[in-house]
Amino acid sequence: MSDIRDAINLISVFIVPVILVAFPLVGLYKRVPVYETFVEGAKEGFQVAVRIIPYLVAILFAIAMFRASGAMDFLARALAPLLSLIGVPPEVLPMAIIRPLTGSGSAGIVVDMIKQYGEDSILVKMAAVMFGSTETTFYVIAVYFGAVNIRKTRHAVPVGLLADGAAMLAAVWTVRLLFG
Repeated sequence: MSDIRDAINLISVFIVPVILVAFPLVGLYKRVPVYETFVEGAKEGFQVAVRIIPYLVAILFAIAMFRASGAMDFLARALAPLLSLIGVPPEVLPMAIIRPLTGSGSAGIVVDMIKQYGEDSILVKMAAVMFGSTETTFYVIAVYFGAVNIRKTRHAVPVGLLADGAAMLAAVWTVRLLFG
């Protein structure tokens, strides 16, 4: 096992430099104008970033208003009886609500929970596993669908939220199983 770990560590030291050198070399070999192609891609990326800024601002504003108004705490208290039926502590509900919206907001939730409950708390472990096993569904949809000007997302939102919900429940149940 130690040999495998040592090999992975050695490979990880060299992988990024190899990629940084290999891509331009392959491009040159295939007679692709590497620098011009890179600049064109960077220009496209900047245009996409400018197009999605309104979506990002709207998401961040809505989250800030939701938390500042006290609606998050009210919702957690209101749903506590239902959550207890499925084994979810109401203290992790803010993570379940914020995570599909924004990564930085959900990271802030974890930091707040660490300050409130301590880093070894089972609640913090649940929130951390939720953070790592779910996606920022609305953010991703805003970025990717907004980047290509798709207005009708069809099933992307419900399926993304269903996957997030399943991962959040699995996170809570797994942490309970492992830590108690």
